[in-house]
Amino acid sequence: MSQPLSDQTIALVKATVPALEAHGLEIVHEMYSRMFQNPEIRDLFNQSHHGDAGSQPKALTGAILAYASNIENLGALAPAVERIAQKHVGLQILPEHYPHVAEALLGAIKAVLGDAATEQVLGAWEEAYWFLANILIAREERIYTEQKDTTGGWNGWRDFRVDEVVEESSVINSYVLRPVDGGPVMPHKPGQYLTFWFEIPGHPPVKRNYSISSATNGESYRISVKRESHGLASGWLHDEAGEGTILKVAAPAGEFFLGGHHDRPIVLLSGGVGLTPMVAMLEALVENDTGVAVQYIHGTHDRETHAMRGHIRVLAGRAKAVQVVDFHQKPLPDEVKGLDYDEGGIITDEWLVTNTPVGAAEYYICGPRPFLRHAVSSLSLVGVPSDRIHYEFFGPADELLAA
Repeated sequence: MSQPLSDQTIALVKATVPALEAHGLEIVHEMYSRMFQNPEIRDLFNQSHHGDAGSQPKALTGAILAYASNIENLGALAPAVERIAQKHVGLQILPEHYPHVAEALLGAIKAVLGDAATEQVLGAWEEAYWFLANILIAREERIYTEQKDTTGGWNGWRDFRVDEVVEESSVINSYVLRPVDGGPVMPHKPGQYLTFWFEIPGHPPVKRNYSISSATNGESYRISVKRESHGLASGWLHDEAGEGTILKVAAPAGEFFLGGHHDRPIVLLSGGVGLTPMVAMLEALVENDTGVAVQYIHGTHDRETHAMRGHIRVLAGRAKAVQVVDFHQKPLPDEVKGLDYDEGGIITDEWLVTNTPVGAAEYYICGPRPFLRHAVSSLSLVGVPSDRIHYEFFGPADELLAA
């Protein structure tokens, strides 16, 4: 267990907050530049989130600033620590990788802040870094152990074969995955994701997380992937990954998942490809029918982009307490309201607050950042406690909210 941070370290780290606010992004870019000189470290990261237009540098800048600002009250950062640990496990971050990050971070602080980065300041940041790193290492070790010791679990990368490809919409395909070794697969919590290592010709190794879009069955997983306009991995999956393709997969991870105690109404809310973890949750809720009221509200562009609608309706038909409401932002000319969709336009804050049980429900939300921002903020503003609002988004948490 890490020793508590000294008062001097806490004071020195907090004193650097103004400098981090002014130069944090520059420090992070310099840090990544140093780290990525080592190919082993570079290949651990999703390169599409880096660079001048990438979201990961902004996310890390915000995380470093939050750590410095809350250095004497680290309990406030517990949810972020859990999220980071889960992401690290998916990426197969190990204790031996942490010294590389420390060296790059301290070197970047010195390079950017110059004379302001005194030996005392660097020493304080080194102590603060290893304090947090040891917390993460310990949590990650527990997760790795749980994965290894669970029936069907594994550590590292396991080969899975694409058993079936299903075209779900004009932009989303589903891939059913079974382990090449023929063994069982560990149960996942509905909402969790798998991390993939893709070897795409002409590119360094590519890492991506994709939510599992099916309930646990002990034999296979399903992911449902949207083709992004400039998505290297999604484009390769759609164009090249047919039945029989072998993929390297890490065990299920993630801190966003359906809770196990259902004594409140449940609202599942998704936009676009954010439906993937929601379908897993809905399957699990129907399979373990407890009689609790469930609303599944989904928004997409039109009938052509609406994935898995038939499957979701079949699920809803198996449970009396499940209600499904579909929003099509711009229905096609031949779409019929009440047949192809339920509501036109977007899911507004007013509709959500008026038509869901805000006084009692647990909310699970997934979708694009603007969708999330509006949904979470509107629910918070009408008094839904934060511990009843659970959300997931794709990509780093660089701009999410203040609810």
